[in-house]
Amino acid sequence: MIVVTGATGNVGRPLVESLADAGHAVTAVSRGVTSGLPSRPGVSPVVADLADPAGVAPALVGAQALFLLVPGAGAHVDGPALLRAAADAGVRRVVLLSSQAAGTRPTSVSHAPLAALETAVRSSGLDWTILRPGGFTTNAFAWVPSVRAERTVLAPYADVALPAVDPGDIADVAAAALTGDGHAGRVYGLTGPEATSPRRRAEILGAALGEELRFVELGHDQAREQLLRAMPAPVADGTLDILGRPTPEERRVSPDVPAVLGRPATSFEDWVGRNLDAFRG
Repeated sequence: MIVVTGATGNVGRPLVESLADAGHAVTAVSRGVTSGLPSRPGVSPVVADLADPAGVAPALVGAQALFLLVPGAGAHVDGPALLRAAADAGVRRVVLLSSQAAGTRPTSVSHAPLAALETAVRSSGLDWTILRPGGFTTNAFAWVPSVRAERTVLAPYADVALPAVDPGDIADVAAAALTGDGHAGRVYGLTGPEATSPRRRAEILGAALGEELRFVELGHDQAREQLLRAMPAPVADGTLDILGRPTPEERRVSPDVPAVLGRPATSFEDWVGRNLDAFRG
């Protein structure tokens, strides 16, 4: 049995589906409602908060592997206690969804908690794999209201290019690490196949819709105000630092998705093609 935390999110949900499709029993853990999970044999939904290791412990009993996705960049999660609970329950393998910035900016306020959680995972005594994705292609869903209403894309740092990754690719790499051999002790950087700027992504989306979209570049303060609606201030500030002043490593296209999956990483064009209906007015 495999435990998947963050099971209703844009990585956890496809991971649950992939593991169930492959015949694995899955305990799908969410700290909120579990109504968004697939209703199917082999998937057991559980509501639990990772900030309470004792409350999570019953969901871990009988599990061989754990996919660990923590909320809010891990600031309120006691990683060592959670991993002890997993080991005590019989878990032998853990795959942590971390962040690229835990490696490139480990002392930043926004990502230091994830860097600390990585250290706890390495010291847990379990077979471990760490996934470090960059920005997600699904961040473009934030454009849906303005594209539908005004055929407009609003984003900061219009011409700074980064290799956004499809969460479906993250889920596929996680499934490989949870169920296959050769991944223990590995840290995988996960990106898309090319770096694209917000302006270029807007052009790709417009071409798929068959019309030109207007692009409006947001200032730093405007973008920060938007991000604060969805994340704590330190994470918002750290995100904007990456978007506006990425390091060379953050701009780099990683080979790890194709190396693990044996296929190219999903492009932004392909992601748009699968999700185009969300943007139609």
